[in-house]
Amino acid sequence: MKSMENKALEVALQKKIDSKTKPLGALGELENLAFKIGMIQNTLTPKISKPAIVVFAGDHGIALKGEVNPFPQEVTAQMVYNFVSGGAAINVFCKTNVANLKVVDAGVNHSFPKNLDIVNAKLGYGTKNYQEEPAMTSKQCEEALNKAGYIVSKIHSEGCNTIGFGEMGISNTSSAALLMSYFTNIPITECVGSGTGLDAEGVTKKSQILSEVYNKYNPKSPLEALATFGGFEIAMLCGAILKASELKMIVIIDGFIVTSALLVAQAIKPNILDYCVFAHNSNEQGHTKMLEFLEVNPLLSLGLRLGEGTGAALAIPLLKASVDFLNDMASFESAGVSTETEHN
Repeated sequence: MKSMENKALEVALQKKIDSKTKPLGALGELENLAFKIGMIQNTLTPKISKPAIVVFAGDHGIALKGEVNPFPQEVTAQMVYNFVSGGAAINVFCKTNVANLKVVDAGVNHSFPKNLDIVNAKLGYGTKNYQEEPAMTSKQCEEALNKAGYIVSKIHSEGCNTIGFGEMGISNTSSAALLMSYFTNIPITECVGSGTGLDAEGVTKKSQILSEVYNKYNPKSPLEALATFGGFEIAMLCGAILKASELKMIVIIDGFIVTSALLVAQAIKPNILDYCVFAHNSNEQGHTKMLEFLEVNPLLSLGLRLGEGTGAALAIPLLKASVDFLNDMASFESAGVSTETEHN
């Protein structure tokens, strides 16, 4: 019964899109986006309500050695303070596009003041160094999923139906590369990029180190891979994406790190892509391959490689535009405009 209802909605949505005063397909990806949002919300009149960006911050044990990261681990905490004070790119873009910003301490190696305007969901003071042992325990990984789910549920209960995710964590491109290789079977050397600015020699060294890490383990399940290679913020991203899709929210996927978390989530819940909108194609080399693996088209290609959810925030106006044309643009019939077939 449900599939028949879905089919009827698909037909009705496509008919509504095609009847607007434009040539068929003339609004390109905006038409696909309007269709997808209508299907997610199970309606011919979808809307974007109280969009939010949630940035999860966490530290990585491997960063303490400084072998794969040009910036020291302390930058993670410093950037959290920058988010709180409103000075980061994500603050600016959320303000521009009227999106609510939440910053979550998933496991930064720093004790923040209790009165700081962040969500305290700390799982530890950074993960372990996976060169020596798994990044986190299975219990910590499970807790990350649950805490992230609670955070998303609360945001949803406040009227938000559209949510994007970002991250902050020095060395998290290393975790993302390891997870990418595990879930896509693409060689680790093709998954590694410059991160926050490694030169060619640095990228080569990073590839060698991560190849050794990858070969050290043999995870038997998606969650074991996440616990072995992930960061606290990546584990929470996975839990957040899972919960947001469960709540039938529009899930805006940002760049390389967030997409690595999505790979885990998809392995757990194969139909999760039905709820995901891909904001942009980042300039981190592995991200293009991730998008190709998932067989999805990003909305934007701006050469971004910042993280923080910046690409997700920049995509919000396109989501709004897609539902607005579906709801407010005249049809040929209502506008009294002749269609092509009427001239034949």
